[in-house]
Order: sequence, then C-alpha cells, then structure tokens
Amino acid sequence: MALWISDLIVVILLAMYVFFTERSKKGTWEGGRWQQEVQDWLKLLRLCAPCCLTTCLEWWCIEILVLLTGRLSNAKQAVGIIAIVLNFDYLLYSVMLSLATCASTRVSNQLGANQAGNAYRSAYISIGLSFVIGCIGSLLMVATRGKWGAIYSRSEEIKRGVKKMMLLMAVVEVVNFPLTACGGIVRGTARPWLSMYANLGGFYLLALPLGVVLAFKAGLGLGGLLIGFLAGMVACLALLLVFVTRIDWNGEVVKAKILASDMPEDLEKEEHHKNLERAAANHDVVC
Repeated sequence: MALWISDLIVVILLAMYVFFTERSKKGTWEGGRWQQEVQDWLKLLRLCAPCCLTTCLEWWCIEILVLLTGRLSNAKQAVGIIAIVLNFDYLLYSVMLSLATCASTRVSNQLGANQAGNAYRSAYISIGLSFVIGCIGSLLMVATRGKWGAIYSRSEEIKRGVKKMMLLMAVVEVVNFPLTACGGIVRGTARPWLSMYANLGGFYLLALPLGVVLAFKAGLGLGGLLIGFLAGMVACLALLLVFVTRIDWNGEVVKAKILASDMPEDLEKEEHHKNLERAAANHDVVC
C-alpha cells in the first residue's frame, strides 16, 4: 500500500508539471486541448507500447519464477529466500533503469542532431559502462550476502539460503545491466520492438521452460529456477548485442529526420546517400 501511494503521488506531481509547463508554452497547449492529430498519438502509442512490454515481460517472468517457487517441496523457505534476494535486485534495477534511460536519451538526441558518429560512440560507451557497473553491483551483492538475509529473517536456514542464492544472483546482475542498456539503445533508435521480441523469446521460450526442467525434473530447486532465468537473460543479451552491432547509424539519422519532420518516404533514399557522402567527407563513416 505504501508503494502504491508513493507511485500515485509521483504520477499526480508529473501530471501537474506537464499540465502547467505545456499550458505556458504557445502553440503546444491552446484552448485547453492538445493540438496533436490522431496520427501523432497513434505513432506515439506504437513506440511506447513495446517500451512498456519490454520492461513488463522481464518483470512478469520474475513474478512467475516466484509463483513457481511456491510449488517446490520447501516452498515456505524458498519463497522467503527468493523474496529477500529480489529485494536487493530491485535496488540495483533502479540504477540499471536510469542508465538505460540515459542511453536512450543520448542516442536519440545525437541521431536527431545528425551526429551518427556520436550516437555510435554513446551506444557503445553505454554498453561498456553497463558492464562495469554490473560488475560493481555484483561485487556489492557478494560482499553483503552474509548480512542481507539477517535484515529480513531470524531463521538460520533462510539466511544460509539467501547467502547461497545471492552468489548466483550476482552473476545475473552482470548480464542484466548490459541487457537493460541495450534495450535503452534500441529504444533510442525508435525500434523498441527489437528488445520486446528478444525478451519474449529469451524469457518465455527459454528461461521459464529451462528453469522448470532444472528445478523440478533435475531436482535443483530454487537454484534451478535462477539458472534457467540466467540462461534466458544471456540469450536476450546475445540477441540485442547482435541487433546493436548491425545498426546502420547513418541510416538511423535519416530515419530520425523522417520520424521527427514527417519527411516524405520517397526522399529517404536520396537523403541517405547525401548523409553517407557527408559522413565520408568528415571521415566519420560508422559501419
């Protein structure tokens, strides 16, 4: 309930901010109604729906893992362990989500500014930085694993389980940080559906089935569920890294112009050639 009230307050404050700031701008808010056309809203929905699903698909997969934990033979203890471990993951997730938002904003701004080289560098710097921060978060989880369980429980069995599972979860964090950053990069190129499909395939076609087999058939229990989740996350990261490395950054600049200024699509090829010539002249062609 406290979390729900906090989120509600944030939404109200943001809505008030948007209302008053947009109302003060001429041409954006006029006569008490938005001036965008229906096509503008549909275009926005096509972008925001995959963005929302990208985060939700991973979050729902975690929630399903918690539900599956309740089917283990030691369900009461296992659910307590996974809940405590995930609380630490939620703290780190706020950091990785902020990094992904920064990557998305930086890449999209550079593409909109006709700076393909800067967008390329921003993307790969974000990925490198995410690996570094992921390792730091992983080390922090390992360093505090002996004390984290004691904050929530007095049971020695649960504290030992938390200490053990946080080692496995620390490996998950090393992968989760760059995965989230890659999602922010493809979101910055206005192709969030790439991340959505990667999460759909990695988490629901690999992570959950593999986790069930390892946990219930192989008898690994909670560790098996987390190993399956890790395997699905690695698959998602591999797919997104392939997507990012194959991005034509000069072509993305042209697409950004078309998306932002409604440039006729029949001029896309001509504008793309001009952009390539300009980039070659500046020795800034990004492959």
